[in-house]
Amino acid sequence: MHIPDGYLSPSTCATLYAGAVAGWYGAFRRLKRTLLSRVVPLISVFAAFAFVVMMFNLPLPGGTTGHAIGVTIAAIVLGPAGAILAISIALAIQALFFGDGGITTLGANCFNMAIVGSLVAYASYRLIAAGASVASRRRIAAAAIAGYLAVNASAVVAAIEFGIQPLLFRDAGGTPLYAPYSMRVALPAMMIGHLTFAGLAEAVISAGLVAYLQVADPALLQATSGSRPGWEESSEAVRVTAKGQRRLWLAVGLLMLLTPLGVLAAGKAWGEWSPAEFVVAEAQSPVTAAGVPVGTVPAGMQRLANLWTAPFPAYAPTFMKSAAFGYFLSAMFGVGLLLSLSLLVQGYLARRRGTRYST
Repeated sequence: MHIPDGYLSPSTCATLYAGAVAGWYGAFRRLKRTLLSRVVPLISVFAAFAFVVMMFNLPLPGGTTGHAIGVTIAAIVLGPAGAILAISIALAIQALFFGDGGITTLGANCFNMAIVGSLVAYASYRLIAAGASVASRRRIAAAAIAGYLAVNASAVVAAIEFGIQPLLFRDAGGTPLYAPYSMRVALPAMMIGHLTFAGLAEAVISAGLVAYLQVADPALLQATSGSRPGWEESSEAVRVTAKGQRRLWLAVGLLMLLTPLGVLAAGKAWGEWSPAEFVVAEAQSPVTAAGVPVGTVPAGMQRLANLWTAPFPAYAPTFMKSAAFGYFLSAMFGVGLLLSLSLLVQGYLARRRGTRYST
């Protein structure tokens, strides 16, 4: 679901960047400035969790792969504003350092997975779990359903973005300039894998973590429970949340150790091919492209595809001979970067708060 550079037109990218910026702005405003020092650590740990979860590729029908997002548990603990920021940060690191998703399409990927995913996850979870206690089994079921709906809602929006490209953007000869897949191709290609494996993976992860938190640290579920003041209003919950953060970082670390399993699934996600991989994919299924000759790459896609070269493309550092160990090192780098950024921001906010109080 990470759309690469070249698959969406510049105007589509600009429109979706505007939508993403509006979501980011709304999220920042909703998180009160006086509470940022409390929110930042949790945003960081869920960004790291999402980053690692998205490295576990699942084999899908047709020889492609997919993955969970981790957006649902972020929305359940942080609310939609915190989840939007956490998932957006994870997606930005993936695009900038690993080429997982494009730079021009970062706004689209954030809009699809971070904003649409967070809002759908949060709304469906709150609706299904309304009136249930934090320890209720209904909340586990609500998390599973919310996860399934969130991933598939994100996939639908991405499929629509793919499908409108050949309708709106063609050269003088009628050849698509960017993603050449019609809506009749894009929708089933995206949705078959997400309605089956990827959506179920998100459901299982979300339900499992809610069940775990109900026992280990129910205070982390209070913010979106609707039954008591959230963690941002409860001094006792804030104290417990610090404990919960340590547990969550430990869970991220344990999950990180398993990331080499993510390279076992062969193939790439549908619509995430480089130009060279696109040619191969189209040669294998020549009917999928709308008006693009087999063996050629749409002109706009070719022009934008190499706009940014990630330092560690495809989570494969060039100095590593072992793909599995390179994948693990990439996971360590991403998680370490997020932890370092979290500590820097927390330190800055603490100094700023101290300066304000001293004056």
